[in-house]
Amino acid sequence: MTKFHFAGRYNGDPESLITHEHEENHVPFKEAQDMNKLSLIMNGMALLIGIVVFGIYWLLSNTLFDIVGAILSIVVMIPHEFLHGLCFKGDVYMYENLKKGMLFVVGPGTFSKAEFIFMCLLPNIVFGFIPYIIFLFDHSQTMLGTLGAFSIAAGAGDYYNVWNALTQMPKGSRTYMHGMNSFWYMPQ
Repeated sequence: MTKFHFAGRYNGDPESLITHEHEENHVPFKEAQDMNKLSLIMNGMALLIGIVVFGIYWLLSNTLFDIVGAILSIVVMIPHEFLHGLCFKGDVYMYENLKKGMLFVVGPGTFSKAEFIFMCLLPNIVFGFIPYIIFLFDHSQTMLGTLGAFSIAAGAGDYYNVWNALTQMPKGSRTYMHGMNSFWYMPQ
């Protein structure tokens, strides 16, 4: 059973985060090693993704965006993190660093590659892809289109994690978070 804790503002010190103890023979993901670099990568990816999804949105609806959908995309930021958290077993901790444009959860558990990918993508499917696909089939659903477009772009960090898992984790490996970084290992 998952138990949520709001841990407050992330102070930038990875040692202050709840972590999973390192497993024997752990291998770090090749990923950004500090919050500033990670923030730059995530916000750059979000901008590029946003240009694509909003370009399609604008071509289909001929409106910039739906204000209700835009507001909803902000409102669902916390439920987005709760959906990630539901995939953890045991305790999960939510942190925020709004100055860097980040809200995230961490927990001490481990995931198979498939579980990790599902955990990363679940909120993006629920709040991003499903509403956006509904809009693609019914262009009058601009509120859902805007919610979906903003939510798809906001999932940039999750897609980064999925890419790292797909390209770095061997079959049968498990992954866990330690600080702001992910590691994989082969279970004994």
